[in-house]
Amino acid sequence: MLDTLIIGAGQAGLATAYHLRNTGLNCLLLEAAQKNQGSWPTYYNSLTLFSPARFSALPGLPFPGKPDHYPTRDEVGQYLQNYAKHFRFPIQTGSRVIKISALDSHFEILTHPGETLQSRSVVVASGPFNRPHVPHFPGQERYTGHLLHSSQYQSWEDFAGKRVVVVGAGNSAVQIACELARHATVTLATRNNIRFAPQKLLGVDFHHHLSLIDRLPLGHLLPLGNSSLVFDTGTYQQAIREGKPDQRQVFQSFTPHGVQWSEGNSEKVDAVIFATGFLPNLPFLEGTPALDARGFPVQKQGASLTMPGLYFVGLSGQRTLASASLRGVGQDAAVVVRHLKNHLQHPQRKGITSTH
Repeated sequence: MLDTLIIGAGQAGLATAYHLRNTGLNCLLLEAAQKNQGSWPTYYNSLTLFSPARFSALPGLPFPGKPDHYPTRDEVGQYLQNYAKHFRFPIQTGSRVIKISALDSHFEILTHPGETLQSRSVVVASGPFNRPHVPHFPGQERYTGHLLHSSQYQSWEDFAGKRVVVVGAGNSAVQIACELARHATVTLATRNNIRFAPQKLLGVDFHHHLSLIDRLPLGHLLPLGNSSLVFDTGTYQQAIREGKPDQRQVFQSFTPHGVQWSEGNSEKVDAVIFATGFLPNLPFLEGTPALDARGFPVQKQGASLTMPGLYFVGLSGQRTLASASLRGVGQDAAVVVRHLKNHLQHPQRKGITSTH
């Protein structure tokens, strides 16, 4: 019988394991992939963090390299592996959770390939970035071009010389559109204006100022847990002003070979990339009271309000504006572990009662 089972050995799961180290509770991390790198290996090749290394570390181990450099996708993946090795966390890779059942005094967890585990508590730390959100437009099923989500985008080389529309107004949408615009004809299609934030303010990175409010429980201010600020040194805004990419109001519908813009004119388009975010992907909790009708966890600051002993770490907007980031998961994990320990010691007490 485990004290705590952690689902996911990416940044959220590792931060949780760190705060469990000195509690006297035993835990096991289950990771569906063969390496504990979270979703990072699946992101596009040129991805760099929007936060410098000094604000991109998990608790207890600084991010390597110069504190003010912006880590790449592969650097983050390697850091997560090194973090797990440094603290010698018990991680079982290649184990995908299929089902969680709440019994009288503990949980039963079924995994693929067929293992059954017992645990007094469960922390879901599988992250918010594994179920792409693709909106539906009229005529979309008849479109014969290349339709994909930003999670499937890897490199500009696949689109060189083509006509591409990128849908979205967040960091990924802007970064992908600007990268592609150097090699293709690209439009950034948005519903609302892009909300740019300076990469540096008063001589320091903007994340320095954000870190000052990281402890405040302001996650509820994010619509559905998503932030739409785009951090920019001025490069992206300059590229858009120069029309590389150009920015337009999102199209009205698809045609068999392209899109129809709001002005009424149709255009042939080779590819449409939706950089429209992600939704929770928690199939192992389907059919339980842990999720609401939309599939979102029913939780307060990481504690399930409907299944005592079940917790979450790494959800967008879970507690703070940084909850889903490398910068924020450590603080959220500390809160969850404190209340998890209290629950196991006093199982009759329900939920989280403090905001600290």
